[in-house]
Amino acid sequence: MSLFVIVVSPFIAGMVAWGLSRTTSGHGGATAGRLVMAAGLLLPGILALSLWPAVSSAAGMPIADAARGAPSYAVEAAIPWIPQLGATIHLGADGLALLMVFLTVLLGLAATVVSWKDDIQRPGFFLFNLGLILSGVLGVFLSVDLFLFFLFWELMLVPMYFLIAIWGSEKRRAAALKFFIFTQASGLVMLLAILAVYFVHGHATGTYTFDLPALINAPLSGAGATLAMIGFLVAFGVKLPVVPFHPWLPDAHTEAPTAGSILLAGLLLKTGAYGLIRFIRPLFPVPFSAISPLLMTLAVVSIIYGAVLAYRQSDFKRLVAYTSISHMGFVLLGAASGTVIGFQGAIIAMLAHGFTTSALFATAGFLKDRLHSRELSDMGGMKSVTPRLAGFGIVFWVFALGFPGSANFMGEFLVLLGTFKTSIAFSAVAASGLVLSVIYSLRAVRAAFHGPVQVDPQTPDLTFRETALVLVMAALVLWIGLFPGRFLRLTQPIAQTHHQLVVQEGGNP
Repeated sequence: MSLFVIVVSPFIAGMVAWGLSRTTSGHGGATAGRLVMAAGLLLPGILALSLWPAVSSAAGMPIADAARGAPSYAVEAAIPWIPQLGATIHLGADGLALLMVFLTVLLGLAATVVSWKDDIQRPGFFLFNLGLILSGVLGVFLSVDLFLFFLFWELMLVPMYFLIAIWGSEKRRAAALKFFIFTQASGLVMLLAILAVYFVHGHATGTYTFDLPALINAPLSGAGATLAMIGFLVAFGVKLPVVPFHPWLPDAHTEAPTAGSILLAGLLLKTGAYGLIRFIRPLFPVPFSAISPLLMTLAVVSIIYGAVLAYRQSDFKRLVAYTSISHMGFVLLGAASGTVIGFQGAIIAMLAHGFTTSALFATAGFLKDRLHSRELSDMGGMKSVTPRLAGFGIVFWVFALGFPGSANFMGEFLVLLGTFKTSIAFSAVAASGLVLSVIYSLRAVRAAFHGPVQVDPQTPDLTFRETALVLVMAALVLWIGLFPGRFLRLTQPIAQTHHQLVVQEGGNP
């Protein structure tokens, strides 16, 4: 029951918030709606905490069904849905899913806080879309049934389109349309792949089902398995995003409101990485092992490409957007490395990117609110005018370049270590991306926060609410980076399962 409540709570909170804004005059309805949304996110957080002991205990037990790659969920809930099709509302939580739930709750709260403004138009509808997106993301992370997973995957798209198209910047409609076309088209490709797995399994066994543990045993082989896997990879590659499926991302991030950028970078990109980790290798162990070198090549291309393009940007927010391509390249590299440590590094990198890049987008929003510009040339000297804003901005740029002790360093180090066991060449090229991250991060810090004062000396510093937000996010990045043991323990079972599949298929040791 807890899993169902976790998924629906943000949606219900969004509905209530929308209703309050329509029935209450003035700013009172908007404030009440935001409080309801915050409560609707705190409830899933509390429920997820209550599941932590069970998930943590299960992570320390022997792996069940590791030989076949079937997931082992510590907590499950299922109710009949469409029995004629073999579809059930089946939710499950293991260590990976639980970490993603916590990430969703925390970044959902962050998005609510940064949108706590009196001048926002139609605040109730804004919060409704926010809640719908978050329920969709939570559903993606907890779904065990593939048809249910696809519905939640599609559920995120329309409210995110509205979030960009209504509350975004000058070119918001074009950016929203590009985002929708890329993600919708790739989602339909994934639906075809899901149906292929469904029908092949049903024809072979006589049981038609969308349940992941059963489908993992689907006897897909040869060209059919490769084509179905490519269908999944296209959808996950677009959302990740990986070069060459990335063109939608810079415009969507640049034009989205701050809350939208936080959800895009912190959560929607993670749904692509999560799908890659959760489904691809267990469903298609043989073709995935064959295509892993290509995926690792795309990963290092994304790392270098994103870093080089980030350095060339003059818009603070667009700069941060391109860094996402680079950092998520490390996630793909670790997931494709075929090693336990690389796989776990990819998960830590997901968490690190979620908090760090969301904080940088929040910083970009704070700057835009105060300066009415995102251009680096309009900034400068802010360290002496707004010391808290500049100080936290510098801290998160330092985290982004992989400063030792941060979650970013830990995730990328583990990815490089795991990749080194598979390919020294890929590891060396990816490591050069860390050097480039130092260059673009220091350029951003120097241009925005140091040098001669270019801004109004009366520019206000961070408010208490804004300071509390970035302080919590900085603490989380340090906590994961300094004490990664419990996070690695939670993800050990799924990492070992994937590694055993690699060994069985004659892939990388």
